[in-house]
Amino acid sequence: MIRVMLSISQHIIIPEEDLCESFIRSSGPGGQHVNKTSTAVQLRYDISRADYLSEAAKTRLRRLAGSRMNVDGVLLIDASSYRSRERNRQEARQRLATLLRRALEKPKPRQRTQPTMASIRNRLEEKKRRSMLKRQRSTRAREE
Repeated sequence: MIRVMLSISQHIIIPEEDLCESFIRSSGPGGQHVNKTSTAVQLRYDISRADYLSEAAKTRLRRLAGSRMNVDGVLLIDASSYRSRERNRQEARQRLATLLRRALEKPKPRQRTQPTMASIRNRLEEKKRRSMLKRQRSTRAREE
């Protein structure tokens, strides 16, 4: 396994202890080259060791990572698009950096707005229509 460093922003640089790269054989077509060279990259990033990320950023990263995050809190990124080991390594690191940058962005707080008079009127009219429709379906309406 090869250890590397990754710069996310001018304030955040991931130390090499937190990243772990391993090379595996790619799947899919490619003939002899694919069958005998390990060019695909598996990049592992343990977010529990990331003291430089706030808890809110870690939570956003878990949500963004989805199925790429295992139960131990390790983010696993596979890259096997290219035939070259170095290109796959760059792609995996770039994907991790993109994910981390997105997780570091604080979401804008929602500003509450008042509904317009037209939207209020439309909502109430729709409620009246639904009420009439349901009233017509009732057993009392059928008996009369």
